[in-house]
Formats: sequence, C-alpha cells, structure tokens
Amino acid sequence: MQMNTPPRSTIRLTRRGRLALIATGAVVAGTAVAVPLLIPDSHEEKRPTSLVIPEGWRANQIYSAVDKALALPAGTTRKTVPTANLRLPVDAEGNPEGYLFPATYPLDRKPTPQGLLTRMVDAANAKFNGAPIAAGAQRNAMNVYQAVTIASIVQAEAATKADMGKVARVVFNRLERGMPLQMDSTVNYALNRFSVNTTERDTRIESPYNSYQRMGLPPTPIDSPGGDAMRAAINPVPGDWLYFVTVKPGDTRFTSDYAEHQRNVAEFNRHRQSAQVSTSPSKSR
Repeated sequence: MQMNTPPRSTIRLTRRGRLALIATGAVVAGTAVAVPLLIPDSHEEKRPTSLVIPEGWRANQIYSAVDKALALPAGTTRKTVPTANLRLPVDAEGNPEGYLFPATYPLDRKPTPQGLLTRMVDAANAKFNGAPIAAGAQRNAMNVYQAVTIASIVQAEAATKADMGKVARVVFNRLERGMPLQMDSTVNYALNRFSVNTTERDTRIESPYNSYQRMGLPPTPIDSPGGDAMRAAINPVPGDWLYFVTVKPGDTRFTSDYAEHQRNVAEFNRHRQSAQVSTSPSKSR
C-alpha cells in the first residue's frame, strides 16, 4: 500500500541535538636538532611533521588545514585544485569533495598542496574502489560515487557509530519512496555552516544541495566520510524508518510514523530550550 506523506513544507527530518565537532587539524611537532655554536629561537614555531584530516571534514576545512600546515597564504591550496590532475571519478566533475580521505599524512621535507591532495585522493580511490565498497554499491543499485555521497550524509547526520546503519536506511527508504531526503546537513553545506538550528527560511534556499526542495541525492558528497560511514552506506540495517532526531545526547529516535516523529522533535526542542536557559549568563550589577 502506498504511504501518504505529510506536506513537504511541514516535514522536519533531522533537528539533531548536537553540534558538529569541528576539529582543528592537529599536527605533531618535529624534533629540534641542536646545532653547535647556535642558540635556537625558543619562540620560533616548529615545523609540523604530519597532518591529521578527521572524518567528516569538508574540502574547505581541509584546504585551510593544508595552508596552515605548510605556512602558505590562505586560499593557496584551493587554487591548486584545478591544475592538480587529481584522479577523481567522472561524476565529480573536478570537485574533490568526499575524496580527500580522512587519515594522518606524514609531511616530507618539501610538501606541496598538490602532493598532499594527490595522496588524499589516491587513498580514497584505494578504499572506495576496492571489492567490498564497489560490490556493495552495485548490490544496492548505485555507483561508487553515489555510495560516497550517501556515506557523507551518514557521516554528518549520525550522532554515533551505532546510528550510522539506521541513518543510511532512512536515506534508502526515502529514495525508494520518492521522498525528498530533507537532511539539515545538506542545507548547512549549502549555507557553508554547521548548525542544529535550521529554519523554515533555510529550507527554501535555492541550491542543488537543498534536499528539502530537491529530490534525490545532492550533486556531490558533503564531507569526507570515514570507513564506518562507508560500510553503513553499502550495508544499511533493515528497518522501515523514515524520520529520526537526536532528542538529547545518546538518545536518537527513529520512526516510520510522522506523528511520533513530531512528538520526538517537540521533545528535542524542549531539551534544547532548557539547555539554552541553563547556560545563559546570569545578569548582575
């Protein structure tokens, strides 16, 4: 029996009660070498020996981290992308989003933005084009690039590793039913921000990444998914869920019933308002 869905403008899929953790690209400092007759400047910044790219980082964050690690002017790494000859899938159309694989990258003696981006994309290709991912994508009637796109949404939306398989199933269920994904993470990507406060106005923005207004998957991944998110994207757990919301940390609720989802969202809003009141600075004179 075909399921009736509420009007698109009234559905809220993910008003999750958590802020995305934006890591800072931690680096490991190099070891100082003593030089006879020279006194090292204790205030001189030591050159990092590695660059850490966390799971879930967007390309813009990675470009900035590379610029910082290599002490380059802001925007340098971004400008190298068109001429870096990265081995990206055709569907990417030159955009490396989703293919800058999260890992720790040692920095050699003369690292360059092009060299680092190449290593990240090569690492992604090695992971994504291997038999498990490629076969899993085919099993779910999609190509690898689509699997990476779903994994990037899972990476952004799931509150915990345990939730990833369920979030992936919500994505598949909505696609199969011809429903818009209505993921706040894609709207945040379009607005270049991280937030749990998605307004009705936000959901009306003109963007191919606005999954409230556009059907199907966004045109590219929205971050760099890790291994757990990729496995969830090709092996979603069984379930009929269409909605989910993280009411409070450790309490993400999945349901196929819209009325139940509305009650969960209302509870999320109450918890959020209570938290805002409790953390508001007291007024004193």
